[in-house]
Amino acid sequence: MDYSLQLYTLRRPLEQDLAGTIRRVAEIGFTRVEPYNFVATAKELGAALKENGLTAPSGHAPLLTGNQDEIFAAAGELGIGTVIDPHVPAEDWQDAADIQATAAKLNAAARKAAAYGLRVGYHNHAWELESTIDGRPALEYFAELLDPEPVLEVDTYWAAVGGRDPVELLARLGERVKYLHLKDGPLTAETKAQLPAGQGKLPVLEVIAAAKSVEVGVVEFDDYAGDIFDGITESLSFLLASGEGIKA
Repeated sequence: MDYSLQLYTLRRPLEQDLAGTIRRVAEIGFTRVEPYNFVATAKELGAALKENGLTAPSGHAPLLTGNQDEIFAAAGELGIGTVIDPHVPAEDWQDAADIQATAAKLNAAARKAAAYGLRVGYHNHAWELESTIDGRPALEYFAELLDPEPVLEVDTYWAAVGGRDPVELLARLGERVKYLHLKDGPLTAETKAQLPAGQGKLPVLEVIAAAKSVEVGVVEFDDYAGDIFDGITESLSFLLASGEGIKA
């Protein structure tokens, strides 16, 4: 598994100094990043990535509510191969009809993305696991409605907060999962309590071992009480020490 960094983690430093922040990410040892809402910053971000030898295999964008042509064009500029919608609100995961509608939208986005040579995916929070449809988590019901092309990026921390064992969840979702979000902490919704990988209650190494079809594990903090650069450094160090042949 390769590793990446979700740039939302550094949203505040990026707003102050995009080029300097990207340079620091490279100095820490990351060679991949996952941009967010990248349409507006594509040119500046692309230049910074190129200057520092970084690539962006995936990126987050509001696929299901935004301008898909703009998103896909910007993804092409940045070399992003998989565009992931990071947020469909909790109220849309409570009944089958709404989930079916979301799946249909993602399937349509996948067909459009194919014309750009791109793939699309969806990233969960806790509510897709808290909600149950026909006796199983809403995220699993959703996955069964997808065409073969869309993928999933499972946020393993939020899956656990949502009451599901992320190891078992990954086994059930199987080859659909191509990306992971890796973070740690007390498994509560308090984002400032999140911790570097290996320092909380998430069985990070078991999660990685269960991720049989995952291409990239993405380091992320939704928030952090400490110095965020120290946090991502500690996460990366833990992950790189966890197995041979793993690349940042």
